[in-house]
Amino acid sequence: MSPRATLATARRVLAQLVRDHRTLAMIVVVPPALIALLEWVFSEQPGRFARVGPPLVGMFPLIIMFLLTSIAMLRERTSGTLERLMSMPIAKLDLLLGYGLAFALVGAVQATVTATVAFWLLGLETAGPVWAVVLLAIGNALLGMSLGLFLSAFATSEFQAVQFMPAVIIPQLLLAGLFVPRDAMPAALERISDFLPFTYAFDGLVRVAADDIGGRLWLDVAVVTGCIVLALVLGATTLRRRTA
Repeated sequence: MSPRATLATARRVLAQLVRDHRTLAMIVVVPPALIALLEWVFSEQPGRFARVGPPLVGMFPLIIMFLLTSIAMLRERTSGTLERLMSMPIAKLDLLLGYGLAFALVGAVQATVTATVAFWLLGLETAGPVWAVVLLAIGNALLGMSLGLFLSAFATSEFQAVQFMPAVIIPQLLLAGLFVPRDAMPAALERISDFLPFTYAFDGLVRVAADDIGGRLWLDVAVVTGCIVLALVLGATTLRRRTA
């Protein structure tokens, strides 16, 4: 591994993102806009937005970063950029960590902007500390980024990359407790949800929003962190120069 190669890769990816105005809009504008739309939807139901808003502040960045990184990494392979880079004396892990670092910075900006709009402009309130919600939102953005980098290796086109949304993301959202509490689900579904990273990402946000900062919260954080590291390592092992 070479820190210099990792940082050079991160700078290149960030420069590409800055030049892509549509991608920047998706990163910075879409999640806050969705939160604002949600507040409008629940404007006639007092207290409803306060219950569902804080967890979604951290889930929207996760979803957007997954979609963005999976497509961006796929474009690197199909355009031949990745092949040219891997012909140079640079390790696969350096490349992946460079992409990860660049998108981690982007995810941090995205989560911070989303939380700022939700808590300060829309007046969303939470029993727990706002800074903890922001940190978990950043962590969830990193989870979406790492899963996107890993799963992009199994797509051969942007259409296939987008298909991972209904195949991978939506089932996890349904089983995470966002719509129905996990303990109210059939036992088999609850057991399945125990093995899904989104379950712990969502549970951590719910606990912070309720000011339930205890041992279970740290378990959620540990599982999400472990999934991020595992996805990056697996991404490095499956990294190919090009997509056939």
